[in-house]
Amino acid sequence: MQVKQPWPKKKLTSDKNVVSETPAMPGNGKSGHYYMITVTPKYDGNSVKTKSLVAKIRSQSNKNGIPKMLVTGTTAINIDMSSVLMQALPKFAIIIVAFAFVLLMIIFRSLLIPLIAVFGFVLSLLATLGALVFVVQEGHGMSLVGLTTKMSILNFAPVILIGILFGLATDYEVFLVSRVREIYDKTGDTKKAVIEALHSNGKAVFAAALIMSAVFLGFVFASDPTVKSIGLALSFGIFFDAFIVRMVLVPSMIALFGKANWYLPKWLDKILPHMNLE
Repeated sequence: MQVKQPWPKKKLTSDKNVVSETPAMPGNGKSGHYYMITVTPKYDGNSVKTKSLVAKIRSQSNKNGIPKMLVTGTTAINIDMSSVLMQALPKFAIIIVAFAFVLLMIIFRSLLIPLIAVFGFVLSLLATLGALVFVVQEGHGMSLVGLTTKMSILNFAPVILIGILFGLATDYEVFLVSRVREIYDKTGDTKKAVIEALHSNGKAVFAAALIMSAVFLGFVFASDPTVKSIGLALSFGIFFDAFIVRMVLVPSMIALFGKANWYLPKWLDKILPHMNLE
């Protein structure tokens, strides 16, 4: 932390979330107006209390006789980066989900099919992030994956997970539901189309998901805990999305809604471009 004047007598150690505070040391600048102070928080950088401490220090700058303060260091930088990413993440996720909905609507000429697919993708993402927090951040079963202690989750983890899981989930969705639509166009029976699609294309989806899960599971055995956590999240996310969402939830919903799956207003059908899936 840098201050622009000599530090006042009041110390930050009076805050219950501060363990220690070093004396103000003059900086190397020619002006001599900058002083360096090292503040050690009571909790780790991922703690809500540490984030509140950083915000509190910044809010006291230039107030009540306290000089201007600039908070920096690894903890403050990580908190700032996490804050910026969390602000951008909802917009990023909304764009991804909206793009997936429109793309699938164009491909399958349907409203319900894209809605079910997007709902499944959001469910997979939430389950993956929940599992990551449960194991890595809260420490449940961490010994099973080789973690020795609880750790904070990488700032970029949600962005990485959204990008990779979205791509794979869309591939599995298109590969399976395109076969359902093909059989439905021939027979007019939705339930029969679902059963035959699972029997034929379901095997390929099963094999592809199993391979990808195994690939990312290999990263769980890496020595770096960050790589280990990302590998765990991706292997779980792919497994959950492929086997729970794409091969159970989506076919069940399609079979349940029947002919309603393929409804698309005529005015919307005229507006949307036609795309050859092959």
